[in-house]
Amino acid sequence: MADASTPLLAAEDGHPATLDGAKDGALERSLLLKVDLRLCTIAGILCSLNLLDSGVISSASVTSMLSDLDLTGNRFSTWKEMIALRILLGMAMSGVYPGLSYLISTWYLRSEQQTRYAYMQTGQVIILATGSIVNFGLNKLNGKAGLAGWRYMFLVQGTITIVLGILTYFWMVDFPDQAHNTSWFLTEEEQKLAISRIQLDRKDAKADPFAWPKVLKHVKDSKVYGFACMFFLLNLVSTSLSYFLPIILRSGMGFSENASILLSAPPYYYAVIPVILTSIIGDRYRIRGPIIVFNCVCLIIGFCMLGFVDQVTIRYIGAFLATGAYVSNWAALTTYYANNIAGQWKRAFTAAAVTAMNGAGGVAGSFIVRQSEAPWYPTAIWISIGSHILIIAFVAASSTWFAMANGRQRAGKTLLEGTEGFRYTL
Repeated sequence: MADASTPLLAAEDGHPATLDGAKDGALERSLLLKVDLRLCTIAGILCSLNLLDSGVISSASVTSMLSDLDLTGNRFSTWKEMIALRILLGMAMSGVYPGLSYLISTWYLRSEQQTRYAYMQTGQVIILATGSIVNFGLNKLNGKAGLAGWRYMFLVQGTITIVLGILTYFWMVDFPDQAHNTSWFLTEEEQKLAISRIQLDRKDAKADPFAWPKVLKHVKDSKVYGFACMFFLLNLVSTSLSYFLPIILRSGMGFSENASILLSAPPYYYAVIPVILTSIIGDRYRIRGPIIVFNCVCLIIGFCMLGFVDQVTIRYIGAFLATGAYVSNWAALTTYYANNIAGQWKRAFTAAAVTAMNGAGGVAGSFIVRQSEAPWYPTAIWISIGSHILIIAFVAASSTWFAMANGRQRAGKTLLEGTEGFRYTL
């Protein structure tokens, strides 16, 4: 079996060759199954809990919550308790998705990552969609024990989040080189293979000792800012759609309060299909940019259907297309940046930059769906379309640069990411 000192075996496309031997093959399958079941399951649950508040707020916003708390227009100063709690919640939430994405990237080869991010997204959207159905039931408790239905949504799902968060502390896995600290997980032989696989792929299975210069030197890498900007543009749309889909269904399409809550679930169930299919294709053919562009085009078509068509059924189908596209692009964009950097501290720095801009996109996205613009919401429609045209431009520019850099690497003229044999994934 290969160990961490095994030299890089680069295939023609810059990815590692398959590990040799039937024994290693069987052990590798066992390793991947264990990591998939343990890590991806936890990641999916945590990401869904991380976004559960958006589902609760979006469902509650079509009930009596707006009138109960006097939340009209942009009068954010009138709901002091909610905004204070939301700030605290945002601080706790901010590191979950990038942290989990970073952890997954340390366990899998570059050619395996998009499917694993898709698994994480699948768990997230299934639970988020199911939460809408649960919210429908909880809203039926309106008036019980003197509480409004929307208050039950926060109480029940908040309690679930706390309980699962405590359990996750004991079930979360460590990094590959520290996997022996995780209970009931890998054998010693499996841990050695996990480290060897990553070392063969990109030679960063173990992090160098921390030093600020090792982190801050990546400030000069323009790729990091490109990746961060793309996440800003993506979250600009995903936040607005996830928070306001029930509002759009009610105010924009004329559905009732309970129907709006229920009908916000199917687009998320549908999103499982494109995120899995596009991720399998991306990993199978080792392509990232074309997948992102395809998803962007689907989202643009979906928002055109939402914004420029009178027929309610077609507008609702547009919500399916848009939701499936942005969920799929979470996995695709995360893989795009994870595949094209090397080194643990560069991963950490990039994750921090992505987190910051992702959060900024979420803040901006909360302002683009305006009740006064119902039923067409032109500001949200045009900003969503424009943001994804910009993502396409970013991907086209970066993939062109990556292709040129790979050409120089093949000619022996440059060393990419400071790693012998490393090539960018287009």
